[in-house]
Amino acid sequence: MKTPAILKRKKMGVTDYRKRLSLLRSESTRLIIRPSGKGIVVQVADFAQEGDIILATVNANILKKTLGISGNNSQISYISGYYLGMKALSKGVEYAVVDTGRFKLTRGGRISCAIKGAVDAGLEINVSEEIFPPKDRLEGKHLKNPVDVDEIKKSIIEKVK
Repeated sequence: MKTPAILKRKKMGVTDYRKRLSLLRSESTRLIIRPSGKGIVVQVADFAQEGDIILATVNANILKKTLGISGNNSQISYISGYYLGMKALSKGVEYAVVDTGRFKLTRGGRISCAIKGAVDAGLEINVSEEIFPPKDRLEGKHLKNPVDVDEIKKSIIEKVK
């Protein structure tokens, strides 16, 4: 009996095919969140046989160009999620399923901050309120140089509409 071939992306630890298949079977739009050492990438995607169709995306470069902010903390993750939520709503997306890939979802972490931003923008996501960080963390009270989130939300609303 021949040993089954291990797929390249599974061997590299990039893709969890079992998790991806269960997400694709739901046939729902996915909210993809990928944190890295330099920032966070948040996308809304639909499945297509040829490859995923990205409906909207927000990353560190887009935040720097459009809003003039940069960083890699919970506030920036929240703003990224909020910005993506507004973009997704303008494109007609109302519901999404969270896709964290190979990353673990921790309570109050950057991934949960991005989800909270998307939920606050109006995107319907089926998650527990327990994973969201406290409000003072989103306001940046733990940071040396916090960003005024309410002011940035107003500028995002102006840019999206």
